[in-house]
This record gives sequence, structure tokens and C-alpha cells, in this order.
Amino acid sequence: MQARAIDEVLATPPPTGHRAHRSPYGYTPTEWICILYIALFSTTTVLHLIQALYKRPRLYWVLPTIMTCGICEIIGWGARLWSSRSVLNINAFLMQITTTIIAPTFLTAGLYTILGDMIRTLGSQYSRITPKAYLITFITADVIALVIQAIGGAKASFAFQNGRDPNPGGHIMLGGIIFQLVGILLYSALATEFLLRFHLQKPLQKMNKNVLEGRGIVGKGVSLVAIGMAIATLFVLIRSVYRTIELINGWTGRIITTEKYFNILDGAPIVLAMIALNIAHPRLL
Repeated sequence: MQARAIDEVLATPPPTGHRAHRSPYGYTPTEWICILYIALFSTTTVLHLIQALYKRPRLYWVLPTIMTCGICEIIGWGARLWSSRSVLNINAFLMQITTTIIAPTFLTAGLYTILGDMIRTLGSQYSRITPKAYLITFITADVIALVIQAIGGAKASFAFQNGRDPNPGGHIMLGGIIFQLVGILLYSALATEFLLRFHLQKPLQKMNKNVLEGRGIVGKGVSLVAIGMAIATLFVLIRSVYRTIELINGWTGRIITTEKYFNILDGAPIVLAMIALNIAHPRLL
């Protein structure tokens, strides 16, 4: 039934002066918006590269995390720009699906790394698990989510190319996004608890002399990074909730076929999260 609906969307001739509903998107991506996002993502990505490497210690972990997110978004919005000029080109459509779906996974890996560094700076006695355990647990979960989304994206892409029902692949992608969303919520809860315990001076272990000496000092840089991390996490959560609802609604549903929702609830949150981390860069820790 869904495959038939998609075939009808692609095959139905458009009314005079309008062709957007013939596209696999359900609309034609707006050219200037695509150009704007390409410029924004390019700017913030280059800034992250400079901020990570311009002086020692060089933060090489930024490259496979935050920067990779930016590169994927640039490719995705480049594909949407391609679609704005060739809306029926299935390769451009599939390229933007794949890259914009997986891009935030790399950003969340960066957020998990920042939290681990913050715990080392402020004191692990306020954290429920160690910084190393945070990285192992959440990066592993991130990789699993990435693999699930990639498998789903590949399956959906293959279905689109062969005129078959893309919903099975979409359901797999949805599973990956939900898995990622659960991970982000758990990370948010643990990060909030850690920061509150530090602020209230309520460690999870008895504060003997050695523990007291291990308590970090909060400077302006640390406070700024904590705020930036919180803002970036909130934006990623907004995007994840949107994507979850979008895929539940289906490939031909109102949400996925309405451009403004994608522009405002997918593109904007991720670029703002990256900009927030430019301003509150982890180098300040």
C-alpha cells in the first residue's frame, strides 16, 4: 500500500505551474535555504577545525565527532541544493536522507566526550560513573545507533531505487533514532545529576581529605562550557524528537512532506548546537 502511494506521488502529473508534489520529498527544496545552511554549516565546521588544532593541546577528538557531523550536514544540504535544481533526481534525494539522518550521531559523541572531560576537571566523586565508563558506554551506544540508522538508510535507499516499499528501511532507521534518543536522555539525566551534585557539594562518596582536594574549581570557562553543552544537548533532543515523529508518520505523511518542518526542526537545531559549541568550546575546560 505504501509503495503504491509513493508510486502515485511520483507518477501523478502536476497541476499547471506546480511540480513540487511529484518530487520524492513531496515538495521542491528551496534553493536559498539550502545555500544558507551550506554556508552556516561550512562556517561552524571550519571554526571547529581551527579551534581544535590551532594550539596545544590539540583536541583531535573533535575531528571524528563534531567536525564529521558538520561535513555530513554540508553534504546533505548540498544534495538538497542539487534537488532544488533537479527535484526528480533520486540520487540527490537518497544522499540527503543518509547524511542528514546520521550526522547528529557524531555530534552526540562529541557531547559525551565533553562531559567526560568536565568530570575529570570538576571531580569524579560527583559522578555516578567514571569518565572512562561514560565514554565506553555512550560512545558504544552511539556506534550502535549509527549502524542501525545506516542499515535502515541503505535498505530504504535500495527500495526507493527499485520502486519498492521503503517503509521497512524507514522502520529500521526509526529504531536507530529512538535508540539514540534514549541514550541522549540517559546522558542528560546523568550530566544534570553530576552538575547539581557539584553545585550543591553533595558527592556520591564520603568527602574525606583526599576527595576535598579532588574538587575542581569552577572558572568562567568551565561554566560557559557547561551552558554550551546543555544548549547543544537540548537542540539535539529537539531534532531527535522531530525525526522520531517524522518517521512514525511515514514516508508520505504530512510531516516528512512539509519542508518548513525539516528546515526548522532538523537543520536549525543542529547548526545552532554546533555554533553553541563554537562559543563554549571544550578548549575552555
